[in-house]
Amino acid sequence: MKFIGAIIFSVAIVLAAYFLGHAYVARANPDGVIAVTGSGSENFTSDLIVWEGQFSRMNPDLEQAYKSLNDDKETVKNYLVSKGIAAENIVFNSVNTIEQQENQYQNGNYVGSIFKGYELTQSVKIESKDVEKVEEVSREITELLNKGVQFNSQPPRYYYTKLSDLKIQMISKATEDARLRAEKIAENSGEELGDLKSANMGVFQITGQNSGEDFSWSGAYNTADKNKTASITMRLEYEIN
Repeated sequence: MKFIGAIIFSVAIVLAAYFLGHAYVARANPDGVIAVTGSGSENFTSDLIVWEGQFSRMNPDLEQAYKSLNDDKETVKNYLVSKGIAAENIVFNSVNTIEQQENQYQNGNYVGSIFKGYELTQSVKIESKDVEKVEEVSREITELLNKGVQFNSQPPRYYYTKLSDLKIQMISKATEDARLRAEKIAENSGEELGDLKSANMGVFQITGQNSGEDFSWSGAYNTADKNKTASITMRLEYEIN
C-alpha cells in the first residue's frame, strides 16, 4: 500500500506541474493573438550645421581688455564673411569677464593671491544650411592665429530639418515589416491573420553611420556625425482567425 501511495503521490506532483506550466504559457501567450516586432531604418545626410568657437583677451586694464576683444571680434567677423559665411548667420554672444588671480607661496605654503588681470571671453555661433562651407571654415579657422586672435573652435554639430517627415516614414516601414512577419507566422501556423489589436512604437534612435554607437533605452540622438542612420521599432498584436 505504501508503494502504491508513493506512485499516486508522484503522479499527482507531475500532473500539478503540467497544469501549472500550461497555465503560465497560456497567460504569456493568449490564444488567438500574434505579437510581432518590426523594425525600420534609413540613412540620411544632415542639412543643418551649428558651429561655435570663442576668443579671449586678458589685460590688467579692463577698458584696454575690452578694446582688444572688440578688435578681435571685427577680425573674426571679417574673416568669416571673407570665407563666404553670410553675416546674418554669424551671432556673437555677450562678453564674459573673469578676474584672474595668481596664487602666491612661501616655503611651499600658500600666502594669498595677487591680481593678474581681466580675462574677457566672447563666443561666436554659426547656424547654416550650407553644411560644406561651414565645415571648411571650421577646419581653417586656425588661420586667425596669424591675425593675432586666440580662437578656440568646437566640433560642429549636425542636424536634420526634416526629422518629423523622416520619423513618419520610419514608422511606416517598421509597421509594414511587423505586418509581414505576422502574416508569415500565421501562414506557417495554418491560421489567418485577423484584425490589428494594438500597436506600440519603440524608441526612435539616430546614430552616426559606421560609428559603432550603441542604442540607448531613452533614445540616441547623434549630433557629431553628418551622415546618420535613423531606426525605430513597432510592436503589433493581431488577432488570428
